[in-house]
Amino acid sequence: MSAALALAARGLGAVHPNPAVGCILVRHDPGSGAPRIVGRGWTQDSGRPHAETEALKRAGALAKGAIAYITLEPCAHHGETPPCAEALIEAGIGRAVVAVEDPDPRVSGRGVAMLREAGIEVTTGVMAAEAKELNAGFFMRVAEGRPLVTWKVATTLDGRVATHRGDSQWITGETARNMAHGLRASHDAVLVGVGTVLADDPALTCRLPGLSARSPVRVVLDGRLHLPLTSQLVMTARILPTWLVTLRNNEARRREAYAACGLEVIEVGESNEGSLDLREALRRLGERGITRLLVEGGSRVSGAFLRAGLIDRIAWFRAPRVIGGDGVPAAAAIGVDLLFDTPSFVRTGISEAASDLLETYARKP
Repeated sequence: MSAALALAARGLGAVHPNPAVGCILVRHDPGSGAPRIVGRGWTQDSGRPHAETEALKRAGALAKGAIAYITLEPCAHHGETPPCAEALIEAGIGRAVVAVEDPDPRVSGRGVAMLREAGIEVTTGVMAAEAKELNAGFFMRVAEGRPLVTWKVATTLDGRVATHRGDSQWITGETARNMAHGLRASHDAVLVGVGTVLADDPALTCRLPGLSARSPVRVVLDGRLHLPLTSQLVMTARILPTWLVTLRNNEARRREAYAACGLEVIEVGESNEGSLDLREALRRLGERGITRLLVEGGSRVSGAFLRAGLIDRIAWFRAPRVIGGDGVPAAAAIGVDLLFDTPSFVRTGISEAASDLLETYARKP
């Protein structure tokens, strides 16, 4: 199952709105010695074909009598392709080991039930926690209608993202920056505020060798349509999907200008503070199939997401340098008076990135 989860992870960032699933088929024929893997599969780009279909295709006739290790319950509904549970039954597998039940109401236990009704022994719950974490974005979208939100931030030891003059390139080293590009490749979309575009004119692509095709959907929060038509994001919108989230009732000609450049304009309402309603914005992204969102915005956007309680994961790159109190903080004020009210997280990992560190966190339950 651990190997199947590693296969599933290959699909992260490329299979939305579907989950990233891995499947391994194993045979243990009498007198043949150790068990052998006869088929491997993972969800392909855009969500099709499914992992089980890929593994069965590779195994061919050897799938008959094999044990299928699957990271998520096989689908049981007819969509663009027949149900994977049905394909496993037709292939004659002897047993299925499933990590976790699919929360999608179209499946939710039906895939396992189909296998058992066909006389196939099914074991569930193997490495369930790991499987749920791998597809936490898919589970979040099914349960709450929004993507899982990861805040990526690169700071000094004292939590500053730039000097008081705005100098920020580069706080972290090349290794950390490459790891950050890897994060983009594993997320469906990356989000910044218009302030970041005005300051840095970013491309928001994945620039790792061989992974440029894994660049995420680019999302810009811009309540009053200040995004320059000459920015990299606008100029390349016909090449890479770029979405502009703005307030309703902006000037129609301005909206039409962005649309003519290839951007998708998404209108949302105002929050109680008069800014973009982030919860509605996330629901709009969820409706478009986004399951994993990487927030790379500046301190104002980061503070807004923290203030709204919408940060689920943190990837914090920390450089061994200090800027001091006049530097720009990682997050703007979030209006907390008591420690009891602070957003709390649990550290899930720490790793070296040359001279820098990457710390990862999950929102505390």
